[in-house]
Amino acid sequence: MAIQRSLLCGRTTVYCGLLCLFLIPISVVRAQLGTRRVECDVVVYGGTSGGVIAAVQAKRMGHSVCLVCPDKHLGGLSSGGLGWTDSGNKAVIGGLAREFYHRVWQHYQKPEAWRWQASSDYGNKGQGTPAMDGEQRTMWIFEPHVAEAVFDGLVADYGIDVYRDEWLDREAGVSKTGSDIVSIRTLGGLSVFGKVFIDATYEGDLMAAAGVDYHIGRESSSQYDEQWNGVQVGVLHHGHHFGAVAKPISPYVIPGDPASGLLPRISPDPPGDYGAADDRVQAYCFRMCLTDDDRNRVPFPKPSGYDPSQYELLVRVLEAGWREGFQKFDPIPNHKTDTNNHGPFSTDNIGYNYDYPEASYARRKEIIAEHEQYQQGLMYFLANEPRVPADVREKFAQWGLAGDEFVDNRNWPHQIYVREARRMIGQFVMTENELLKRRPTPESIGMGSYTMDSHNVQRYVTPEGYVQNEGDIGVSTRGPYAIAMGSIVPQRQQCTNLLVPVCLSSSHIAFGSIRMEPVFMILGQSAATMASLAIAGKVPVQEITYAQLRPKLMADGQVLEFTDDTPPGKGSVSLQSLPGIVLDDSAASLVGSWGDSTSSGSFVGRVYLHDAGDGNGRTSAIFSTSLPTGNYEVRLAYSHHANRASNVPVKIEFSGGKKEVIVNQKKVPPLNDLFISLGEFPFEVSQPAKVSISNSNADGYVIVDAVQFLKK
Repeated sequence: MAIQRSLLCGRTTVYCGLLCLFLIPISVVRAQLGTRRVECDVVVYGGTSGGVIAAVQAKRMGHSVCLVCPDKHLGGLSSGGLGWTDSGNKAVIGGLAREFYHRVWQHYQKPEAWRWQASSDYGNKGQGTPAMDGEQRTMWIFEPHVAEAVFDGLVADYGIDVYRDEWLDREAGVSKTGSDIVSIRTLGGLSVFGKVFIDATYEGDLMAAAGVDYHIGRESSSQYDEQWNGVQVGVLHHGHHFGAVAKPISPYVIPGDPASGLLPRISPDPPGDYGAADDRVQAYCFRMCLTDDDRNRVPFPKPSGYDPSQYELLVRVLEAGWREGFQKFDPIPNHKTDTNNHGPFSTDNIGYNYDYPEASYARRKEIIAEHEQYQQGLMYFLANEPRVPADVREKFAQWGLAGDEFVDNRNWPHQIYVREARRMIGQFVMTENELLKRRPTPESIGMGSYTMDSHNVQRYVTPEGYVQNEGDIGVSTRGPYAIAMGSIVPQRQQCTNLLVPVCLSSSHIAFGSIRMEPVFMILGQSAATMASLAIAGKVPVQEITYAQLRPKLMADGQVLEFTDDTPPGKGSVSLQSLPGIVLDDSAASLVGSWGDSTSSGSFVGRVYLHDAGDGNGRTSAIFSTSLPTGNYEVRLAYSHHANRASNVPVKIEFSGGKKEVIVNQKKVPPLNDLFISLGEFPFEVSQPAKVSISNSNADGYVIVDAVQFLKK
């Protein structure tokens, strides 16, 4: 009995004919005898946000599509706790990604959506812009179960066949003819034949099993001529390091005594040389959904195998006076949070995930279980351990897991935050040089804009004998950047019908920005459009031209450029319209994590920058220029708002001296609602003029926009 190809997408047949022995390799036949068989045009492997969007786009373009995923729940991190969307500049989020956030907005228009909190009491706080944008009809901040319902609704509306809890046979489950994938087979016995395949997993399992080259860990800074790649010893950007503590912390069981051994969760290994490559990956955690509403609060559980000694290092941090434990309890609707890592010892399980990208399924399960035990134990420790200072313990005890989230998993997120695993080495490698616009990016298929953000990679002992974290980086991209078509396309000799929109071709530090959920959705849509063109033309994905692709993307609402031709936001003031010498934020040297926005007040240029509002003193901006000799009035531009800091320290360096001025950015700037005068100072052409802005001890958000020099 010969194999019959099904004419209907999703039609599942059982086959066990003997003649199949003459048609496909014996090893494949042996594995497939008695299995289910499915055929479709586009096969998407991975139920992440990018995977769902890719499947929807393929169906919208008239193709049969199967969404095959090891996941039971669709949406990946977007439905797995990451409701405080890392969106960057929302103007570049278009297409089906924006449709997702529109559907979230539609949900929160319903009175019944506000079960634990009145809509009017929510506060509408988001990242740089309001969470709920009535004018754009989008909602950027949401509860996990709402996101999952939206993803489920999308696949239902488009009639997409979804095969859940189906795990790729990574050893023998990819059948290829030459460089073409013919089919994939899961451990559950599902064989899926397709014309084009899309790997939308966080791990890149299909890509790897198909024989495509990839990288794990950090490249050296010299490999792609980058500043922020490789080991970053001595670089302390966010407050997620031990320099944020009032005094140095000893790593030893007996403080100051190396012979007593190291405390748990500190590596004895040297960190490596600055800029060197390594195979370590940034830390993972769970994005917990917490609540302090007693009607819905489940007390933090005491995990099996709970060991309070694992948190001894945290006790020392707290005893030293550190009290920032609630900085990343970001509010989402209904008295809930998206709780993320914050501080030197927090939910990031540093150093316990290095083997995850390549690990077997069984080993990954062990790693995930260890992360769960660590993080649940951490929360139980903070809420119950007598050694935790009372002011901290009593406050944590008021919180717990949200009882109406992740109801089939003991209210614990079903998706661990895989911040980074494999990254393909494709036709084009995205690097910090493209993100920072040092080099042009060819053939844009979408845009990102979030800060280049790497979480800590290791915790080690310094030469001075203290504990320190390494790898945490936050560098602004200074506005949106394009993502190259070639970054989701493998090398032709390796695979001709595979696209990789999640584990795309990127350096470690560039991936730190690209890895945001809205970008994965954008790239998932573009990948599916490329798949459609490859099928229509009966050509390898490498032969699709940008001239073919671009009109399709534009027609479907993708945003491919963000240039000076892009209409500025409300309140924008042209740089060219201002007298004197004006340095926009794009000219500033930035340290730490800066986001950009256009949401309030007047501002110079296309955007203004804002810090995280934490006053940690590790975020700063320096404007520097050479001025002709003379006296100048120095002015500072900022976008005012009630949530701004009232005590922003601004330092002016001039000929023969320095002066610090404290600026209240809550107040309307007195000069045309845009600038405030910092004073008049002498400058010489031989000495750079510098204006530095810091968030040190700031009591609100710090804004960086522009500096103006007016010669007197």
